[in-house]
Amino acid sequence: MDRDVSRVRPLVGASWQRAEQARLDPGVVAPLVLDGPGLEDARRAHPIAAALPVIRQLLVRDAEPDSRVVVAVGDARGRLLWVEGDPVLRSRAERMLFVPGAGWAEGDVGTSAPGTSLAVGGGVQIRGAEHFAVDVKPWSCTAVPVRDPETGEIIGVIDVTGGDQVAEPHVLPLLEATAAAVERELLIGRLRDAAGRGRRRERSARPVASLRVLGRDTGELTGTTGRTGTLSSRHSELLTLLAWHRDGLSAERLAELVYGDAASTVTLRAEMVRLRRALGPVAPELGPLARPYRLGAPLETDIGGVVDLQRRGAHRAAVAAYGGGPLPGSDSPGIDELREDVVARLREALLESGSADLLIAWGETDRGAGDEEIWRAALHALPAHSPRRAQVVARLLALES
Repeated sequence: MDRDVSRVRPLVGASWQRAEQARLDPGVVAPLVLDGPGLEDARRAHPIAAALPVIRQLLVRDAEPDSRVVVAVGDARGRLLWVEGDPVLRSRAERMLFVPGAGWAEGDVGTSAPGTSLAVGGGVQIRGAEHFAVDVKPWSCTAVPVRDPETGEIIGVIDVTGGDQVAEPHVLPLLEATAAAVERELLIGRLRDAAGRGRRRERSARPVASLRVLGRDTGELTGTTGRTGTLSSRHSELLTLLAWHRDGLSAERLAELVYGDAASTVTLRAEMVRLRRALGPVAPELGPLARPYRLGAPLETDIGGVVDLQRRGAHRAAVAAYGGGPLPGSDSPGIDELREDVVARLREALLESGSADLLIAWGETDRGAGDEEIWRAALHALPAHSPRRAQVVARLLALES
């Protein structure tokens, strides 16, 4: 077929030349390279499978019946693993074998968004006649590669296919944001798994007591033997503060943090005696010790786990874990300081991330609901034509009124 590459965009012309050098036949449809058990095995083994809920939330839910949009996810070899979206359009796409298991790399069908995106390593939009294969010319498409969040290696591709509207300029940023969200989700999963393995290794080497205070008005303490006990509100505050201030606190400073009065040391000392008695049946090794007041052994806390997730870059997991915060019913000045410290760390990390998805997730928590800066940052991070912009604008208008 005679093709004048000078009359098309350089990206398309270069792709046509690669297809012709490979002696591809523009009349041949995509090959079916995976079927049955082979397709299911490829799906189960592919890392993107863990992030499919993210893709479905950001793209497929907008590809409902009558949307005239098909969303496809393929592997690094251009093999389509999942094809979802408008059922009528999917039925039409089957005629050109745009189906799970088909090969859509450039070496299979020539110029197409998924294949060319993988070939050039970046986002690509292909419109109608720019396709190489004859059967694909009635379609338009936009695709972006997905990379391993640690190595940067391409592991797959996300594509939207349909009419001319799917190759409009605003679609490419939407897919790029989706790919970034997928890569973050993969990284979070790996960090969470690594943290879990590390904690399991630590527990197997030396058991450590743990304290749960997130979303609870009274702490739940688990000792190194596995025994569990529920602490009083005051003892929960004391143990949380001592775990947070690992280097210890003077009697005056601890009294100020608990009671709001540095002179309440007599009351504090009496309460510390009662705390030692309460810890005895569950975790006697915790002490606590005096001068300064400190714990006699390590104590893991779920609020410390939130900070650890944030430090590792697992911001989504940190937001989810924070929940209602530590001891939400407590009015202790020290617990309030702790809350503000953790919230400030999370908030700063989310603003630096520039992720609309994460910013909105934090904005929907009790602590983030009235945070105008968070909602403005989310609006700035969203693609211009994102359907979620209406939700964010409505929230900002409510905060400004």
